[in-house]
Amino acid sequence: MSNAVVELSRVKIYQGKNLILSDVNISIDKGEFVYLVGKTGTGKSSLLKTLYGDLPLTDGDGSVVGFDLRELDWKKIPFLRRSMGVVFQDFQLLTDRNVNDNLKFVLKATGWKDEKLMDEKIADVLDKVGLKTKGFKMPFELSGGEQQRVDIARALLNSPKLILADEPTGNLDPETSDEIMQLLFNICKDYGTSIIMATHDYMVIGKFAARTIKTENGKVWDNASVTM
Repeated sequence: MSNAVVELSRVKIYQGKNLILSDVNISIDKGEFVYLVGKTGTGKSSLLKTLYGDLPLTDGDGSVVGFDLRELDWKKIPFLRRSMGVVFQDFQLLTDRNVNDNLKFVLKATGWKDEKLMDEKIADVLDKVGLKTKGFKMPFELSGGEQQRVDIARALLNSPKLILADEPTGNLDPETSDEIMQLLFNICKDYGTSIIMATHDYMVIGKFAARTIKTENGKVWDNASVTM
């Protein structure tokens, strides 16, 4: 039985009719932390969109959290996305409601109905990210680092096997970004959640070493060396 949460074999990734990446072969295991690096326009976003079901896979074989990407249709995509979490650079919190209600909005959108279970789940994820007492705060009352922690809590709501983190430290100062990285590494270790983190921040990679995948010249290079 494979332990892989992501498995891509001989994959070609297209944007419309344009071939963006070819011969992509990646395997990422349960609980593994992987950086995804590459210059703008080299296919980083296209690769993430393929994993997320935003770009269809038509060439090669791919599975993500147990879903066959070749067989994805509009009915299956919500279930795929429920099995993964996404962390954004710009937080994307709803500004008109407090932290608890931001998280409850996501739970309701993904099919939760029981109020008590929702409250318990929200308390649990806020505890995991160190914001146990901040549920009643509005987003504008939180620091950038705290907002990013809420974003990570939101990604954890449906106990995902995989988190895709897109530049999660991009808007943070170095000290806060170290705290967020430590949190992400702990989530990997403590809960066996795999994390793929797209980043341009080579200082972070230098401090928190992990396997690095690079998009360059239409290819994906595994265990890439990263130069500052």
